[in-house]
Amino acid sequence: MEPEQINVTKVPWYKFKVTKNNGKVLAFWQFLAATIIILGAIFILVNAVMSDSDADNSSTVAEESASDQDCNVTGIELHGDVVTYISPADYNTEGKLTEDETASENVVYAIREGEKDDKIKAILIEIDSYGGSAVAGEEIAVALKNAKKPTVALIRGAGDSAAYWAATGANRIFASKNSDVGSIGVTMSYLDNSTQNIKDGMTYNQLSSGKFKDAGSPDKVLTGEEKNLFMRDVNIINQNFIKAVSDNRKIGIEKVTSLADGSTMLGEAALSNGLIDQVGGRPEVDQYLKEKIGAEPEICW
Repeated sequence: MEPEQINVTKVPWYKFKVTKNNGKVLAFWQFLAATIIILGAIFILVNAVMSDSDADNSSTVAEESASDQDCNVTGIELHGDVVTYISPADYNTEGKLTEDETASENVVYAIREGEKDDKIKAILIEIDSYGGSAVAGEEIAVALKNAKKPTVALIRGAGDSAAYWAATGANRIFASKNSDVGSIGVTMSYLDNSTQNIKDGMTYNQLSSGKFKDAGSPDKVLTGEEKNLFMRDVNIINQNFIKAVSDNRKIGIEKVTSLADGSTMLGEAALSNGLIDQVGGRPEVDQYLKEKIGAEPEICW
């Protein structure tokens, strides 16, 4: 549909009679229109130049703010549940995490980036976690162990289970005398809802291609065979955990095995058992880093 056209003059332009007076009027309006067009063009041109200049300045400021940081230590936070990756479902509509968790793939990436940056002289991982995925803990420990630059783990509130496994890859582990440390062990425990389901009048119908396919479903009773199957894997992962602690911390396998009852201990006990290297917090960590890199540590988080 054609847009409605508004005729601003009741006489077509080609029928407009130019007399002495209306000729002056016409000339005036033509001059005014031309002036407006020219000024508009100048405004658009100046605005475009200024926008480009602002964009360049913003880009330069961003680049300068990144390059001007006097960082010589990469700081990485390992907080909450340790997972291998973070599901998109764990972000809200604003792109913020709704779960307290840290992905090993992000930690490993940060370690590798710190390794490649010539300005970075050491890597610090700050831990406050009660554990999570064994695979995630192992991935972080391996990345720390393979780093060529000095690596430090600082356990704050807790460094337990998979989070402690991750810490063992660092060259040196610090923890407060009040920190919760250790919990060397593995669990696959879960809540069995089958009895409650019966009370609620619900029946579990098993429709699977193998007798172990739905093993561990909370809506059915765990059979003896299924329990043996799970315990087989629990014991294998536990032995892998014990060996990693033994290798990374240079503690005899027998000693680690005796500690691997799933319990935790506070900082002083962790130190006496070889699970950490020093009792302390950020001041002690900063002093250690200063000695290692020969400069005041400036940590970029």
